[in-house]
Amino acid sequence: MNKELWTKCVQFHGHECPGLAIGYKVSEAAKEKLGLSFSKDEEIVCIAENDACCVDAVQVLTGCSVGKGNLLFKDSGKMAFTFFSRTDKEGVRIVVKSRKKSENRQREMEYILNASYDELFEFKKPSFQLPERARIFTSVVCEECGEASAEHKIRFMNGKKVCGDCFKDYSRSL
Repeated sequence: MNKELWTKCVQFHGHECPGLAIGYKVSEAAKEKLGLSFSKDEEIVCIAENDACCVDAVQVLTGCSVGKGNLLFKDSGKMAFTFFSRTDKEGVRIVVKSRKKSENRQREMEYILNASYDELFEFKKPSFQLPERARIFTSVVCEECGEASAEHKIRFMNGKKVCGDCFKDYSRSL
């Protein structure tokens, strides 16, 4: 384990915890399996299936971030991450194996940090294609609240262009 990288993760996240340790190990496993380094732009894409502590380590170690458009969320609530390399179009889905966890958080974190990748994770083929690169969209002003929104998020309601906050959905489906 690279203690300097772990320290960077802890500083970014704010504290040590088992969740951060999972993110550390997931990131290192993905980098090893796909031959990745730090993503300065969108060379690496990560689809995280949760919004837990582990995602902070993914950001620090891989360079994937929401702002760059290469950290995406698929809210399944699973401890699973899919990484893609844009360079060679390869990908891997890494799923945390179910197991009985230690009730002692420190012991649990140490176990995770010292266990082998195969002990912690299942490695699978991604079930979807590499997402397209992030796009920059024109802003459209909502005719209801006056706030600008990306054009692909604008809806029509009563003949007006409205943002998602102002849009009132209609459904009679049961």
